[in-house]
Amino acid sequence: MADGAKQGTKTAIVSDEMAKKFATEKETPYTNWVRKEGLDIIDALYVRNLNTVELKPWARREGKGVYLNHDASRTTNDCYVCEIAPGKKLSPQRQLYEEMIMILSGRGSTAVWNDKGHRITFEWGPGALFAIPLNCWHQHFNASGKDAARYVAVTNAPPLINVYEEPEFVFNTKYDFLGRFNGEPDYFAAKSETQGFKLVTNFVPDAVNLPLITAKERGAGGGHIRFNFAKSSMNAHISQFPIGTYKKGHRHGPGAHVIILSGEGYSLMWPEGEEPRHYPWEVGTMIVPPNMWFHQHFNTGKTPSRYLAFKYEGVAFRNAQGVPKAWISRRIGGDQIDYADESEEVRSQFAAALSKHGLTSKMQSAYEAEVPDLPPKAAE
Repeated sequence: MADGAKQGTKTAIVSDEMAKKFATEKETPYTNWVRKEGLDIIDALYVRNLNTVELKPWARREGKGVYLNHDASRTTNDCYVCEIAPGKKLSPQRQLYEEMIMILSGRGSTAVWNDKGHRITFEWGPGALFAIPLNCWHQHFNASGKDAARYVAVTNAPPLINVYEEPEFVFNTKYDFLGRFNGEPDYFAAKSETQGFKLVTNFVPDAVNLPLITAKERGAGGGHIRFNFAKSSMNAHISQFPIGTYKKGHRHGPGAHVIILSGEGYSLMWPEGEEPRHYPWEVGTMIVPPNMWFHQHFNTGKTPSRYLAFKYEGVAFRNAQGVPKAWISRRIGGDQIDYADESEEVRSQFAAALSKHGLTSKMQSAYEAEVPDLPPKAAE
């Protein structure tokens, strides 16, 4: 299997003659806006560590930042990392696009308010998750006078900026979406009510230690929980899987930003019909599977592995019952690979990786647990 971190993907480079025919379409209002912000846009297929990715001064926000784009960012969502200097704050901002945030490091607070006059302030630390209610003013504060605070955010800015083009409209339109935020006193209070896999809340204080719900459908005896912060059209989930195990391979649409919260291991990613590529990860790694690429996550460390996925809802192609096809066996028309149908190389590579840590596979029980519900294999 190829080492994706070194080898990369196929470039699909065409002739200069053909490229010239599309030259005027290479940039978009969104990419031009990021450049005018003075920030870089880097490929987000694989970022080894969000805690150390290089940032540039972001004058308008009064902090530092970098934008991370995946293969279909111009049509779905993007990502950026921002840092607040010790004892400082970012400038206030409102926006006609949605934003989900995870605190990578540091402690501080965020104030959220609308034109109606409602204002709420809440505190956060490492691992906190929340979203900015649509078009609300907000401002982030670093509570430490010694250490910087850093966060990662996923937004649906690209399609919105491409539609409206005018930054003045996107960032300075007066309108309160009261169905999204109306000054509710407990809006950013941590809550525990669940509906199926969904945790009904707008704030998670500690994603690393949040209790999860058993999700046998994804294999390996793991846990899972889902979020829809601030009534956003984007959503998120957390998954965890035990030592010596791995998740079932699957695929979906573009824009799922997978951030490693605990453990160490690797992921395989590949377009159908090609050789899987290998991406090692640690706490802070981000992996963004390209559109309809299969991907699979493996725990080779000595603790359970947990990851967060921030994503655009369009990622989740669903069946007629509303179930994501990434959770349904390929044997019946879904996009998940049953353990029984994976290649032997997947298992041998996993065993070799575990042996380097003095560990052995715990997958036999997962293989056996799949059998009773395994759909018949289609006749070839």
